[in-house]
Amino acid sequence: MRLRTPMPELDGATEWINGEVTKEELVGEKPTLIHFWSVSCGLCKEAMPKVNEFRDQYKDQLNVVAVHMPRSEKDLDIDQVKEIAENLGMTQPIYVDNTHTLTDAFENQYVPAYYVFDAEGKLRHFQAGGGGMKMLEKRVNRVLGE
Repeated sequence: MRLRTPMPELDGATEWINGEVTKEELVGEKPTLIHFWSVSCGLCKEAMPKVNEFRDQYKDQLNVVAVHMPRSEKDLDIDQVKEIAENLGMTQPIYVDNTHTLTDAFENQYVPAYYVFDAEGKLRHFQAGGGGMKMLEKRVNRVLGE
């Protein structure tokens, strides 16, 4: 997905956990962070406390949505996704993408992966991997400051 590309529609979820959101609800008011993760991803689990801290710190200025991207057959178990999400303290809406509908729309190949969209819904930053939360925060702050 290229920078300045509009946010894809959030259609086709296998299931939503912690409430469903639409692109229309996210675009127009404030920037949005969409992060991809998987129950079988160790880096995702390590990074989640920082993502949750980030979500709480910016809750009035930033939408945060998670996308569960299964990496194998055993990642398709919705009950396991719900249990691990709860254990990780994830309260943000979680789009469960067992058919890779949104993963394909984002052309995403990585977990964890982070996409920052501005208030108009245009992609402003992408990064993948477990580290780099300082860079992510810097990019989010730049978008918030506009």
